[in-house]
Amino acid sequence: MATTRRVAPFAEFGRQDVGLVGGKNASLGEMTAHLAAAGVRVPPGFAVTADAYGELLDGHGLRARIEEQIARLYDGAALDEVGAGIRSMIMAEPLPAGLRTEIVSAYEQLARDQGREDPEVAVRSSATAEDLPQASFAGQQDTYLNVRGPAELLLSCHRCYASLFTDRAIDYRERMGFDHLAVALSVGVQVMVRSDLAGAGVIFTLDPESGFPEVVVVSAAWGLGETVVSGQVDPDEYTVFKPSLKDPVLDPVIDIRIGAKRKKAVYGEHGRTRSVDTTGEERSRCVLTNTEVRQLAEWSMTVEAHYGCPMDLEWAKDGLTGELSIVQARPETVQSRRRTTTLRRCRLTDIPQKSLVEGIAVGEAIGSGPVVVLDSPVDLDRFPTDGVLVTGITDPDWEPVMKQASAIVTDHGGRTSHAAIVSRELGVPAVVGTGQATKVLRNGQNATVSCAEEPVAGSTQGCWPTRSARPISLNSLPPGPA
Repeated sequence: MATTRRVAPFAEFGRQDVGLVGGKNASLGEMTAHLAAAGVRVPPGFAVTADAYGELLDGHGLRARIEEQIARLYDGAALDEVGAGIRSMIMAEPLPAGLRTEIVSAYEQLARDQGREDPEVAVRSSATAEDLPQASFAGQQDTYLNVRGPAELLLSCHRCYASLFTDRAIDYRERMGFDHLAVALSVGVQVMVRSDLAGAGVIFTLDPESGFPEVVVVSAAWGLGETVVSGQVDPDEYTVFKPSLKDPVLDPVIDIRIGAKRKKAVYGEHGRTRSVDTTGEERSRCVLTNTEVRQLAEWSMTVEAHYGCPMDLEWAKDGLTGELSIVQARPETVQSRRRTTTLRRCRLTDIPQKSLVEGIAVGEAIGSGPVVVLDSPVDLDRFPTDGVLVTGITDPDWEPVMKQASAIVTDHGGRTSHAAIVSRELGVPAVVGTGQATKVLRNGQNATVSCAEEPVAGSTQGCWPTRSARPISLNSLPPGPA
């Protein structure tokens, strides 16, 4: 496709265009162009390219002014002051007239294709440095949901540009050694799936814990999918055996675990979301039927076969139409790159009769240290090296602290939550979905978090008062199934 276009429909680009439309949009384009014929449903939309972002920066000397603000960081200026200054400058710079015209024109065409006036859309940031092998920029920029009408759409796109310079995004690029102005931003505009009226979640085309490749694991919760990704809820989890999918008679769903699902995310104001309590009936009921789980598993295997590697996908169900859709896909980056020549195991040499808290074990290691109970991220110098991080949930703001922790314990979340995924990437043991860790564990208390033991007397793995641990390394043994 021509690199001078400001706006392009999903079907006109693919995964080779990450430099132009960013990781998220490139994936949506790839699936739209190549997998729709195989039945994989992807909501339609278009991308505002990275070239359009460059056009904004080059107008009225904005790029040079941002560089001046960044330089202040190295002179001792506060990060929040610099970030706020850059975001204000971006929002004060009008979008180029040609860009505004093309965005509105693409939106009007989307409306005609949908057969309705001013359809609701999701407006998502898509950085050109996303999903790199050495760094993931996922979650660093903003997303706006349920955006309707040209004026609101243009404002949301403008806000996405400014979100490239949130405090956490600036800090992340600094720590990863990226040039702030070398990372560009594309914006994806996609027809909304009304999952606020149904459910959404995550799919892995292997077991996210063991790496076992013959299963598909689907997580599901009521409402918008952000509760599953962030770990705000303990979702349902369905395990599908891939070989059984080939037989129309066999039921491939080999395990169903109903999560608590105490909260759900619904639409809020100005493109944001809000959290509400679920009903007792919703908490006890499965989000998906077995037929729907099978459909998602078949689609995910189609995507996996096309990409040629294990995949991490996001799905959503429209509560108005009942239709399922795939709304995001990216290569799985932890288990698929894991070395299979060495299996490292740890074992507690002295296990107490009763654990302090219990939950879902993530990883195969043991960590110990003083408990640090936090409600929000803190400066790194306030978090002790090898402390045990205990909190409700985590998001990208927590990652600097998580990298310094010896173990992580959360009240909420499942195996596909942010805390679980990042702890696997870091090789840090975690116990998620404990329900009460922030209430039970005390600051300064020495604790051991084990994800390496068999359940004791029917309990799950969890957190104990500190005991000695003995690591065991076994060479030349591949990891087996969970």
